[in-house]
Amino acid sequence: MAFESLTDKLSLAFKKIKGQARLTEKNIDDMLKEIRIALLEADVNYKVVKEFTNNVKEQAIGQNVLGKLNPSQTLVGIVHDEIEDLLGKDSTEIALAKNRPTIIMVVGLQGSGKTTTIGKLAYHFKNKQNKKVLLAAGDIYRPAAIDQLETIAKSVGVPVVNLGNKVSPVEIAKQAKKKAFDDHFDILLIDTAGRLQIDEPLMKELNDIKDEVKPDEILLLVDAMAGQDAVNVANTFNQQLALTGIVMSKLDGDARGGAALSIKHMTGVPIKYAGIGEKLTDIDAFHPDRMADRILGMGDIMTLVEKAQSELDEKEARKSVNKMMSGKFDLNDLLAQMKQVQKLGSLRGIMKMIPGMPKISNEQMAVAEKEMRNFEIIINSMTPEERANPELFKYSRKMRVANGCGKTVADVNRVLKKYDQTKEMMKQMESYRKSGRVPPGGLGGLGGMGGFPGM
Repeated sequence: MAFESLTDKLSLAFKKIKGQARLTEKNIDDMLKEIRIALLEADVNYKVVKEFTNNVKEQAIGQNVLGKLNPSQTLVGIVHDEIEDLLGKDSTEIALAKNRPTIIMVVGLQGSGKTTTIGKLAYHFKNKQNKKVLLAAGDIYRPAAIDQLETIAKSVGVPVVNLGNKVSPVEIAKQAKKKAFDDHFDILLIDTAGRLQIDEPLMKELNDIKDEVKPDEILLLVDAMAGQDAVNVANTFNQQLALTGIVMSKLDGDARGGAALSIKHMTGVPIKYAGIGEKLTDIDAFHPDRMADRILGMGDIMTLVEKAQSELDEKEARKSVNKMMSGKFDLNDLLAQMKQVQKLGSLRGIMKMIPGMPKISNEQMAVAEKEMRNFEIIINSMTPEERANPELFKYSRKMRVANGCGKTVADVNRVLKKYDQTKEMMKQMESYRKSGRVPPGGLGGLGGMGGFPGM
């Protein structure tokens, strides 16, 4: 995930401050030096870093942090607010027009993933906001761009205005706008052509489309992996088109995060959406306060709750949880719980959203995710009777299941052991719930991640 290295380094800097009985100007300067290095290594623009650290120091002195007992929390709060400001404190999701279609142009360089991102935005508006969405195939130059958009639109379940590659993009946008108004669509998303680099013909065409359809939003797609190049691209597009927002892709990858922390401050254009994966469902509205929480290792419980609300069947989830808490559940229920977790994304992504979760190494996470996949394969290789009655398993049944899915008897035993452990843990949780007592050592006293294999 982007910012991972930055998060680790900031945590170390704050840990040193927490060990101080009182803060002085010197140990604040020492901490800011570490923060400065961490931000520069994360590829944050040096001007942004200088202003950021100056603001933190000024705020700390202004709030009389110096000399206070246990002032580290105040200092973390100041850093949090400054990060939120960098990311665009007042930024919000797109405000949709009332009683007419909202017209959105999506622009960017060739190869940045505009067409796929338009599909993600279409999915987001259609499924998360219940809007009627229309697409316009305005990239007539890139081979197969129109076919790609048609394929994506079909998978999302939205129509496309496709006039082929012999009609000008301006005319396509004009016809798409007319259809959007005539057929009472809520949102029109216009795909546009890109270039390998910014040139005058590209900008003229984009400005002609802008003048013709007068979009409510012009969103630029940039790649978080591009670092400061993304900031330069955003500056140029903004000067030519007056952008209203940024969509930043690959924020789930190994990007150092500098582009996200620099782009709003350097261009004045807010990040409105974040691409967090390759699937059409992998796009989120960008919340600066939540991202600041993540960068400082505070989790992001609100986004996790929203994901759960949108991805999980509440009635089924409640029924499954009640069954598990009663201790009367079988391997079908354990598999169902694992599939519910998988709907929320990668295990690593989920754990990063939970405040206070212990640090898990990449190796541990890889083992856990591999074991979850193995568990699913093994349980699916069992008969319905065996899944409903795990106590039936003798050696011969275990051997048959292992041979059927290419695993070993030891692998099957691990599944059954984890099932027994989870069942026992759930019984304990239910007894504590009924008595109102807290488990020794908190929830950690009940075995950590419980039903997650390998944890």
